[in-house]
Amino acid sequence: MIELALISVLVMIGAALAVVFVRGLMAAVAAAAVVSLALSVLFAVLRAPDVALAEAAVGAGLSGVLLALTLRRVGLWPGSPSGDGDRE
Repeated sequence: MIELALISVLVMIGAALAVVFVRGLMAAVAAAAVVSLALSVLFAVLRAPDVALAEAAVGAGLSGVLLALTLRRVGLWPGSPSGDGDRE
């Protein structure tokens, strides 16, 4: 149980660093979703299944979709005709 919690924390740290340092915006959105999914695994390991389910649904699912749709709306979606994809 401790090993799975440690792996989950390491995945969260790695994905959080990827959010900060990755150049593509869609990759940053995906990495943020990975942080949320790893947190939901950690909650499941800590025997809080209701919190884990809510974190997976809202944190990874809904937030990831909203961030991706926001990128599309403002024209930063990769391959978007109004934008050049991943701007800096």
